[in-house]
Amino acid sequence: MKRAFAAILLACLAVLQLLTGCAAPAAQPLQRYEASFLNLFDTVTTIVGYAESEEAFRAAVQPIHDELLIYHQLFDVYNDYEGVANLKTINDHAGEGPVEVDRRIIDLLLLCREMYDATGGRMNAAMGSVLLLWHEARNAGLEEPETAKLPEPELLTAAAKHRDFDDVIIDEAHGTVEIADPQLRLDVGAIAKGYAVEQVARSAPEGMLISVGGNVRATGARPTDGSPWVIGVQNPDAEAGEYLHTLYIVDSSVVSSGDYQRYYTVDGVRYHHIIDPDTLYPAAYWRAVTVICADSGIADALSTALFTLPMEEGQALLDRFGAVALWVDFHGEILYSEGFSDYIRT
Repeated sequence: MKRAFAAILLACLAVLQLLTGCAAPAAQPLQRYEASFLNLFDTVTTIVGYAESEEAFRAAVQPIHDELLIYHQLFDVYNDYEGVANLKTINDHAGEGPVEVDRRIIDLLLLCREMYDATGGRMNAAMGSVLLLWHEARNAGLEEPETAKLPEPELLTAAAKHRDFDDVIIDEAHGTVEIADPQLRLDVGAIAKGYAVEQVARSAPEGMLISVGGNVRATGARPTDGSPWVIGVQNPDAEAGEYLHTLYIVDSSVVSSGDYQRYYTVDGVRYHHIIDPDTLYPAAYWRAVTVICADSGIADALSTALFTLPMEEGQALLDRFGAVALWVDFHGEILYSEGFSDYIRT
């Protein structure tokens, strides 16, 4: 009898252990986390996502940061990095022959060529000589506002003679890039951040939000409830954080260009950084343009091109790439392409 009771007791203890100690621990609820970095593309990078713990979130974010850092170094036109042949390396050897580069540079420049052709040269990565003059004038003006001045017109005119993208020779078979014109310089500021964001987003975990200097890409719905992410469209006449609209996005990108982002002042007049290839001066069509597109790199290029075009020509580009846009004119009026309202939350 005692033996039977002991056997029953042991059996009960075994079942109890199975139901408690040996059972798989319950999954932790997903929490929202955010990480910010200041060492990528000279701007603020923010990654938002959900994970069971901060440790798990950091583990998911680190590869994204590390890959973005590689793109940052490869696409830099101002700085050298040990052991890295980047766009500055190509510029430094303009007119001297081909430079062997990472495949990621070639892929970016192939997209630049596509967008150069598609936009009729409005998005031109070969216009670096012109953009460099504005970059230097803007930096000098920001450092010493009382002596701020515009680039010399004759220098702009001379630089504009050296911006033909056909002088950028891309050899995919040999992995090289050559600038045939010794005075041409590459500048991918109109596309590099969006392109890099798109590449990392394709391998990032589903349900994250990646923003590099306002180039925003969602990698799927929020994993907690399958709801869209909410993105704000900056009001160009207001302080940061004041929005014209908030938008819903799930697996797409939002990119904005505006005269309020990077600028300096000369004799009381604001000069922004988006240069019209026709006038060689800051474009004067719009205050701001916001593009929604599945591909962040294309959205980045389109936002620049649309900023330098009248609405009708911009709409033709949007139709070509399956994108939608919002424009803000100098009277504060907001104009929309067909389909943009589908994304508006408020």
